[in-house]
Parts: sequence; structure tokens; C-alpha cells
Amino acid sequence: MKHSLATLFAAASLLVALAQDSASDSGTAHHFGIEDDPYLPRNPREYQNGRFADFPNWNISKQLPNDTFTFARLRYPSGYDHYGYSRRRGGGGKWMVDYPDSDIDLSFRLQQMTSIQVNPNGVIVDIDPAQMRNYPFIYMLEVGQISLSDEQAHVMRDYMLNGGFIMVDDFWGSDEWDAFEQALKQIWPDRKYVELELEHDIFHCVFDLKVKPQIPGIGFAQMAHARGMTQFYEWNKPNAETVHYRAYYDDRQRMCMIICWNTDTGDGWEEEGTDPWYFSQFSEKYAYPLGINIIFYALTH
Repeated sequence: MKHSLATLFAAASLLVALAQDSASDSGTAHHFGIEDDPYLPRNPREYQNGRFADFPNWNISKQLPNDTFTFARLRYPSGYDHYGYSRRRGGGGKWMVDYPDSDIDLSFRLQQMTSIQVNPNGVIVDIDPAQMRNYPFIYMLEVGQISLSDEQAHVMRDYMLNGGFIMVDDFWGSDEWDAFEQALKQIWPDRKYVELELEHDIFHCVFDLKVKPQIPGIGFAQMAHARGMTQFYEWNKPNAETVHYRAYYDDRQRMCMIICWNTDTGDGWEEEGTDPWYFSQFSEKYAYPLGINIIFYALTH
């Protein structure tokens, strides 16, 4: 029997509330990670001296302030340094690409287009169980240079096997896949990914997508459009032509990780106001519907 959309969104909100209420105060992510950083303010609109101050803002329910979805981004170590992070005036490693534009924009559209209560301020969390357990959904991107310790891989695995969900996005070509696959073998030494076909519910649960979206970064999209090209991808990387969506499942066959390879969903969120053509062709048509579908699916399964 199919449930109404309102009922399913109510279930999603309940799962968010349960996940947050179960966390102790000591486990709350403090100022985006283990160490406070003066260049990463708690309100992302204040980042880079308030350059994002005019981004959308909104209020959450005063009656149910904890019944709120918070977009969480994972800070992970990469080839840049131990944390994949530069301390110079808030500069970041690969984990920080598209921040905070994409996080704010997706959060705004999620609260605008669904009945889910959404926190206007996303968070950044480290690979730390006390931080991660506060958030049922975590986003990570640009993983082509990721470098995990075995302990960090174990923390990520435990988070997902205990009910968490990770979305991996925005990496292209076989070289970046091969690098990330090493991390996957650390996280999932005894499991294999499943290739998701278009018939899977994640492509249809809220918005009915007719294709598996391939969303290019805006620069590649504009160059291809100007040249009259009809396929949009990062053509400077081998084997980037075909988009793939791959998933890992827990012992109960609950999807706990989705990997979006050869596509850049986050740029579709970040660049929605940059180019009307890009917005209509990729942000509105694919990036937001896909992002909302994945979050909704993660919270209701």
C-alpha cells in the first residue's frame, strides 16, 4: 500500500528528531569539528567576512525546534594534508569544494519544496563518532584524493551500520575512482557495491526522474554549450563519459551509502543563480530533484 507524501515526510521528520534527541550534549559538533576555527563561523552566511550574507534564511518551528533536518558535510583527510585543509584564512581542501553555497541552497530548496523542517545553518563534521551520530545524513565530495586511516574507515563503517547514510558526490574519471576505491576497501572490506539502475526507487520517490542524471560542473557545461556539444561531462578525465550511481547496503539490506560518480550534483546546487541556462537544464531539472530524492530516501528507509 502506498503512503501519502505527507505521511512519508512526517516519518522522515520523526527519524531526524529521533537521531538528534538520542545524541548527548557532549556529542554535538562544536564549531564545525574537533577544533574551533576563526575562519569557519557557525552561521555559514558569515563565511569570508559575510560574503554570503544575502543568501536565503528562514525560521524553524518554535514548537518542535529539534524536529529539524541539518545538512552535514564531512571533513576528511586528503592528499593536501592530514585534514585536507589549509588554515590560511579559511581555505579548504577537496572536502570543502562548493562550500557554503551548495549547502545553503539545497537546505533552502528542501524546506521550500517539502514539508521537512530544515535547519538554515548546515554543519561540518569530522570523522568522529561523537559528531557524526548527530546527523542521519552526511555529504562528502571530491574524494579522488581521499586518504583514510584504518581507524577513520572503521568510524565511517560503524556510523553507516548504526543507521547513518553517506552521499558521495563530484568526482570524475577512472583515476579518481581508483583512488576512492582504496578507501572503499578500507570501509567495506567484506562488501561490494551495487550498481543502481534507473528503476530504483531513489530516482522516483519524490521526483520522477526519467534518466540517471549527469550534472556537469558549470564551467564544463558552459564550454560544451558554447561549442554546440550535447553531452556534458569533465572530458579532461578518462572514462568520465558515463554517470554511475553505486550503493552499499547493511545487513538488513538498507542502503547506507550512495556514490554519485561522473556527476557534480553539488555544483547544480551551488551555481543555481549563476546562469539561467545552467539553472533550467541542470539545477532545476536534475540537481535539486535528485538531492531531495536521496535525502528523502535516506530518512525513510
